[in-house]
Amino acid sequence: MTEYSSQDQAFESYDTQESKFLTPFQRKALLKNLQANLQPEYRRRIEIMLLADMGKSQTQICEIIGCSQEMARYWIGIAEAGLAHKWNERPIGRPKTVNNEYIERLKELVSHSPREYGYAFGYWTAQWLSKHLANEFGIEISDRHVNRLLKQMGLSTKRKNTNQQETDQQNKDAGITIGDLQSNSEPSLHWSFNLIQTNN
Repeated sequence: MTEYSSQDQAFESYDTQESKFLTPFQRKALLKNLQANLQPEYRRRIEIMLLADMGKSQTQICEIIGCSQEMARYWIGIAEAGLAHKWNERPIGRPKTVNNEYIERLKELVSHSPREYGYAFGYWTAQWLSKHLANEFGIEISDRHVNRLLKQMGLSTKRKNTNQQETDQQNKDAGITIGDLQSNSEPSLHWSFNLIQTNN
């Protein structure tokens, strides 16, 4: 705990220093929250942003707080982006992973129209599946991951255009086979007419 008290002293003189990223309101709010009884992870986030705002480098911050380079880089980026007030919105710990229940629900959703679930559109996209499942399960995954899961199950949100299927079938029916050619060497008017007909 002596480590924190020495850091708190460093932050006391910070008020008078020039701010690098934070607005006066953000700085005051972070300093106030630093005084509260916080979980160590939340405390570290605030300290990283305050130290970065004081002009400390990522390496210096990691040495002072004892955090990873990745954690320091992330929260320095948050401070630079002007989002320091969101220090407590990101949950602590590893994100929840996809489980069997999630996969079964994904399979169920993709086999039904989104209209059955109150949406205005008639076909699912990976993005909408991801959003819908995030609301149901609290597990957020990218649309690329949704597509990967669907592919593993042999499913897809992509649908083949029915007009394209009909065109493919017509082209298959209209193709000339060897049996369609006449054996005599003189061109036949009938054969030429068929050729013109199949090209339309």
